[in-house]
Amino acid sequence: MLQQPPLIDPFARAITYLRVSVTDRCDFRCVYCMAENMTFLPKKELLTLEELDRLCSAFIGLGVRKLRITGGEPLVRRDILTFFRSIGRHLDTGALDEVTLTTNGSQLERFADDLAAAGVRRVNVSLDTLDAEKFARVTRWGRLGQVLSGIDAAQEAGLRIKINTVALKGFNEEELFDLVDWCASRDMDLTFIEVMPMGDLGNEDRVGQYWSVRDVRARLEERFTTVDLAERTGGPARYVRLEETGQKIGFITPLSHNFCESCNRVRLTCTGELFMCLGQEDMADLRGPLRAHPDDDAPLAEAIRAAIALKPKGHDFDYSRQTPDGQVSRHMSHTGG
Repeated sequence: MLQQPPLIDPFARAITYLRVSVTDRCDFRCVYCMAENMTFLPKKELLTLEELDRLCSAFIGLGVRKLRITGGEPLVRRDILTFFRSIGRHLDTGALDEVTLTTNGSQLERFADDLAAAGVRRVNVSLDTLDAEKFARVTRWGRLGQVLSGIDAAQEAGLRIKINTVALKGFNEEELFDLVDWCASRDMDLTFIEVMPMGDLGNEDRVGQYWSVRDVRARLEERFTTVDLAERTGGPARYVRLEETGQKIGFITPLSHNFCESCNRVRLTCTGELFMCLGQEDMADLRGPLRAHPDDDAPLAEAIRAAIALKPKGHDFDYSRQTPDGQVSRHMSHTGG
């Protein structure tokens, strides 16, 4: 692959990380992510797996070093393993540093060995509670035992697991230390995420759900000694180490701390829309040039560069006035987290 000049946005940030939603569909209906009776995109609007591969390869040719595959739930996309196996060629050549996955864990028991064989080494599993009844309530359709079995299978396959937990006021506050202890016992890192104002979820109270991750950290420091880590992924997480357990804890704080100054990522949807910022509505259509020029990647690369030139400085999420200011209309499952 011919390497081209890197992608640099208007604020001198190099874009080296692409998050790719391969489907908007999911087998859960988490209350902060989507409505229970979701209307999903018609399947004919989705890019084929071959088209997704071509788009990802174009980004890799422009300097992207990391792909994260998301959804919806990526592992419910039919024949998704063919995509992982194909994109793995860029790992073999060294053009790509890693392919990672964010999942709800429901299908991990089925796919863990094959994912590892395709070159996946790290998986983020979204898990907000260890209580089976509460898990069923927050996911609406999910079963905790299925996810825990998936985590077991992933670890047995040699995959490194990180747990992502959305901090939800009045829901998992009492489980804070249980989650930390459980992750420590399994040698898993843990990241807490503030709930973000995305999508119209009907009766869900965004402000009422909001539990500041600053408060989460303060609670942790009642029991643990935290040491700030210099580690940066270019993304939103800030990390500490708990001295007593040695584990790494991440905090993603789109509301209590705007994390955009070092943003190195963009998000590609399963329909070929490129969102330059999770918290803004602006997007670029890449499906058009992709399909209009099936044998020429130059117009696609040009369209990608034009989109990156429009990347904003940051998002506008804000709950400080007790309203979900900066809310964007699309659901998280559409953008891909």
